[in-house]
Amino acid sequence: MKNSVLQILPDPLADSASSAESAATATSDTACADVAVVILNWNGCDFLRQFLPAVLAHSAEAAVFVADNASTDDSVALLRAEFPTVQVLENGGNLGFCEGYNRALARLGSGFRYYVLLNSDVEVTPGWLAPQRELLEANPRIAACQPKIRQYSPDPATRQLFEYAGAGGGYLDSLGYPFCRGRLFDTLETDTGQYDDARPVAWATGACLLVRAEAWHALGGLEATFFAHMEEIDFCWRLQNAGWQVWYQGGSMVFHVGGGTLHKSNPRKTYLNFRNGLALVYLNTHPAELPAVLIGRVALDWVAALRLLLQGQTADFRAVLRAHGHFVGRLGYWNIRRRQFPPRLRLHERVGTYAGSLVWAYFAQSKRFFRQLGIRSEK
Repeated sequence: MKNSVLQILPDPLADSASSAESAATATSDTACADVAVVILNWNGCDFLRQFLPAVLAHSAEAAVFVADNASTDDSVALLRAEFPTVQVLENGGNLGFCEGYNRALARLGSGFRYYVLLNSDVEVTPGWLAPQRELLEANPRIAACQPKIRQYSPDPATRQLFEYAGAGGGYLDSLGYPFCRGRLFDTLETDTGQYDDARPVAWATGACLLVRAEAWHALGGLEATFFAHMEEIDFCWRLQNAGWQVWYQGGSMVFHVGGGTLHKSNPRKTYLNFRNGLALVYLNTHPAELPAVLIGRVALDWVAALRLLLQGQTADFRAVLRAHGHFVGRLGYWNIRRRQFPPRLRLHERVGTYAGSLVWAYFAQSKRFFRQLGIRSEK
């Protein structure tokens, strides 16, 4: 493991607002030839046909790649016939989101300063890329950022809603539960310009994640064992622990379909979210805070499991039980990974955190909007 990040980076909580705000004014025609846009695909032929043309049209000279996880549909044939300028990176099987990207980005060599991890079900807009790149150019301590994420829909009203995966930037509560500006649980806000800023956050969505190549390789990419779901949160948390910053750039916007591979009600997704959620807090929480966080997290997971059972969702209930069993069964591995990337930041030292419980605030106090949580602005 490379430790240079820990040695050379300054305090991640130092103020850098002025340089970031100047980056937000960057023009949309800034060349991005040092950026590799990599779309991970698995049986997403229809999404590629629908959304890839806009990526090619609006990516400001960035190189565009599709990393294919052994699709069994016509994805590769489509790319070669209709998108000959797109470089296809064929993986040897369905490696999942994490290892699929790890393998693909390892094959790009040293010719790019930045990578974009872009879902195949994302519609990009003119000027979507340059403001994000300029943000990282202006501040070398920023390792990753995301744009504003709104819902993709043919309905104009629905397109004004923030999208579940990323919305206006990712946050974490005291137990490591993720949420976003613009989205608390299933409550989505309408975009009225309230999150058009650029600011540091706890995590940036993997649906559209711009990351500094240096930081990606220093941390070894995504945690392959996660397979999919919460992997970007783990990566961003590790970035903060290592001294980097993660930002949201509201001057850039994309639209996301969401659930293109696994619908949110799929028991497989339930399993991955609960297992990876436990691993997330175990790997990254400061040692002094870990026991209380882990106990609270397990207790609320069991409440959620019982709620699923009472609602008749027995497959999802069993998925939670299986997730906890598999997490405990791999404690030896999680301990090895925790030692490789030792947590060093307490809750109050991390950017983008809510000191309370989001579950309590939402269900017991009926707080449905981000502004009601009283989280102070951080720049």
